[in-house]
Amino acid sequence: MSPAALVLDCRGRRCPLPIIELARRIDQVPVGAVIRVEADDPAAGPDVRAWSRLREHEFIGASPAADGTPGYEVRRLR
Repeated sequence: MSPAALVLDCRGRRCPLPIIELARRIDQVPVGAVIRVEADDPAAGPDVRAWSRLREHEFIGASPAADGTPGYEVRRLR
């Protein structure tokens, strides 16, 4: 996985808050950079994938954070 330019700590936030945070903050990274969402809400994985597709960004993949929290990486494409 690519190193993330920005990591969003969304632990403890329930749907739709992780996606709202991703949408609000993706413009803070340059086009081509990666933003990582770390969220323990079970809906976050499918939501990040769907949001990436709908907003025309690249979902790179999922990998756990050091503490085991699920993490999802998105490359900004536009």
